[in-house]
Amino acid sequence: MCGICGEIRFDGGTPSATAISNMTDAMARRGPDASGLVTHGNAGFGHRRLKIIDLSEKAQQPMVDSGLGLTIAFNGCIYNYPELRRELEGEGYTFFSHGDTEVILKAWRAWGEACVERFHGMFAFVIQERDSGRIVMARDRFGIKPLYLAENGKTLRFASALPALLKSGGVDTSIDPVALHHYMSFHAVVPPPRTILKGVKKLPPATIRVIEPDGTSKERIYWNPPFARDPADSKLTSADWRDRVMEALRLAVKRRMVADVPVGVLLSGGVDSSLIVGLLAEAGQTGLMSFSVGFEEANGEKGDEFVYSDLIAKTFGTDHHKIFVPSDRLMDALPGTFAAMSEPMVSYDNVGFYLLSQEVSRHIKVVQSGQGADEIFGGYHWYPPLMNSNDVVGDYARVFFDRSHETLKTQLGEAWTDDVDYSRELVAEHLMRPGADTAVDRALRLDSKAMLVDDPVKRVDNMTMAWGLEARVPFLDHELVELAARIPPEEKLRDGGKGVLKDVARQVVPAEVIDRKKGYFPVPQLKYVDGPYLDMVRGALTSQKARERGLFRQEWLEQLFEAPSEHITPLRGSELWQAGLLELWLQTHGI
Repeated sequence: MCGICGEIRFDGGTPSATAISNMTDAMARRGPDASGLVTHGNAGFGHRRLKIIDLSEKAQQPMVDSGLGLTIAFNGCIYNYPELRRELEGEGYTFFSHGDTEVILKAWRAWGEACVERFHGMFAFVIQERDSGRIVMARDRFGIKPLYLAENGKTLRFASALPALLKSGGVDTSIDPVALHHYMSFHAVVPPPRTILKGVKKLPPATIRVIEPDGTSKERIYWNPPFARDPADSKLTSADWRDRVMEALRLAVKRRMVADVPVGVLLSGGVDSSLIVGLLAEAGQTGLMSFSVGFEEANGEKGDEFVYSDLIAKTFGTDHHKIFVPSDRLMDALPGTFAAMSEPMVSYDNVGFYLLSQEVSRHIKVVQSGQGADEIFGGYHWYPPLMNSNDVVGDYARVFFDRSHETLKTQLGEAWTDDVDYSRELVAEHLMRPGADTAVDRALRLDSKAMLVDDPVKRVDNMTMAWGLEARVPFLDHELVELAARIPPEEKLRDGGKGVLKDVARQVVPAEVIDRKKGYFPVPQLKYVDGPYLDMVRGALTSQKARERGLFRQEWLEQLFEAPSEHITPLRGSELWQAGLLELWLQTHGI
């Protein structure tokens, strides 16, 4: 797990070592163990390393294989690299290191673009072919590992973090009005290739791009599973689905134990993370470290779920660590949280993951986490109303969007809105693509391929990597997801949501964790935005910089300042926090 960056020139010029060095330095926290910079011909690569697999210097990056004429900068982990290595050795390839980075190079030479389809893992990598001058970029199926891009004429720069690109200079930092619409409407989700900034794009998940020396390129989506019923599954019972999910999840968790350092678990006390702990214990894992975080109460709302995480830790005998965050520490952590965000992310639990990751990184370098289960197995409250939907676009927008287009026009500044409902158009295009049988299937596909990528997955990557911590997400094992996509929606939505997964959990974890109201990562002080949090947000939104930007109408902001708790989105988010977070992020990154 690392930070990668680089510059590619298509005009015959030499890549800027200064720009690459600045980007590399900006990502020091993603890879605190080592750094490297390599330039050759039209490309220069930078790398910050977090040593997880092959701790020796033989696996240093950027990695150059002079025999094959290939250079790579790689971020992530290929869990099945030992099996792939044995297969490549059988084809005559020899290796000078013992990790997964070199396996990618040999796999590219042996199998070309098809290599990514063989990888089990999370990855973003860029390869330079010395002899052809071609550049190859690829990102894993769920975009667990980020890859941001900035093109300026005949120069292309890339980095694992958007702020690192800004440090290279020359990036257009003006606000993209379409992305702003998504941020305010689609619950702060800005799907690729857009970001909130016009001058920065991101490579979409499950995508491989090949760039020729003259800058022309071709791009291919290499994974797109159908969310549809397979006739071969027609006679499967609930018990059959339970057993298949159990088998696939066991394998997914086992795969993510591949490391040359210990692996722990982020334990919220919910079904998903508890199930991971239970399966690891079942597999004989001993000395497992688990970690939980909680916050002060606010407005009578409890700020932790320690009763459940304590129960799981006791049941399975983990080496458990709890971190309780008083209000003053929460406030102190917010500037670092904003700085760690590659894009503005409105969820309150960003600061929770940030502080939890700080504590975890003192003990361990790798953890497993439960993100993705709700999107894959139908755990959210907006799925059941879609079961009998005849208007999936309208019904989805009503339950998920933060506001309608007409309402948004009364809140954004006049220069930032027009008559086009960009977010509704985006969601409609996704939902109505072929390959999904029902309205619920369509919503699950949208959430797993768009919302999940640019909300929970991005949040976990940004906040863990801010402390040099690698987070692995077994519920996003692509074979498990392919299986889940075939499961009938009614099997998923049973039992208050995630029915089939709860069936699995009942074989492993205590019923008290399963048969309770769904929990979230509660940070009540931010939800209600009062006291010092209100002062902070008001200060940002009334500053000279914010007034010059003119993103929001002043009369709307005044309503929010007057009564923050009365302006809550359908998904129970604060409208004031949403507006304030965007401005705080822009100011944090000097935009």
